[in-house]
Amino acid sequence: MGLIAWIILGAIAGYLASVIMKSGHGILADIILGIIGGLVGGFLMNLLGQPGVSGFNLYSLIVALVGAIVLIWIGRVVYH
Repeated sequence: MGLIAWIILGAIAGYLASVIMKSGHGILADIILGIIGGLVGGFLMNLLGQPGVSGFNLYSLIVALVGAIVLIWIGRVVYH
């Protein structure tokens, strides 16, 4: 998956995660959370024996979304 696709997928996942978690981050933070969330989600899925982010598809969006939600949750636990 190319860099542009990662950014777009990350932006979508980060935005959805911020809406679900009612996060007050800006758009740049949402994109960064979504991209890193894709990595975290892929890592978590690999631990479960499933494929991680596999391309620009719904499965990859869900994996990145779960990863971004986990990151937001960890951030809340650590900083509050």
